[in-house]
Amino acid sequence: MPVDVRPEVLVRRARSDVAAFMFDPANDLKWTGGITSSRPAQPGSLVEGAAVERTARFLGREFVYGYVVTAHDPDRLVELKVDRPFPMTVRYELADAPAGTLVAIRASGAPGRFFGWATPFMARQVRKSITADLERLRACLES
Repeated sequence: MPVDVRPEVLVRRARSDVAAFMFDPANDLKWTGGITSSRPAQPGSLVEGAAVERTARFLGREFVYGYVVTAHDPDRLVELKVDRPFPMTVRYELADAPAGTLVAIRASGAPGRFFGWATPFMARQVRKSITADLERLRACLES
C-alpha cells in the first residue's frame, strides 16, 4: 500500500513571493520541520537537476537523505525525488487564488521492507508533518 498525501494551505502572498521563498533551500530550516541542516550542491533556487542533502529526524530516528529536482516550472512547481526515509516523490505545487497563493505539497511513495508494515501510520505521520510545514511556511510569509 503506497503513501499518497497532498495537504494544502492558502498563503496570502503573490505566487512569485511564495516560490522565491519556498523554492530556495537557504530557507528550508525556517519552514521545514524535522530537519537540522540543508546543504544544496549549488546556491540559489531549485531548478531541474539541483541536488540538496539534508539531515533530519523522523519517527525518533536521525538520518541523512538527499533529493534531486526532477521537474521545475518557475513559480509553479518543483518535483523532488527523495530516497529516505523511504523512496518517494515530493511535489511543491503553487496556484493563484483570489486571496493569494494555494500551496500544496504532495508526497507519494511506497515504504520498503522496514516501514512497509506501518504504511497507514506512515501516511498519517507524513500528512501531519507536511501540514505543519505548510503552517510554518504561511507564518513565515504572512508575518
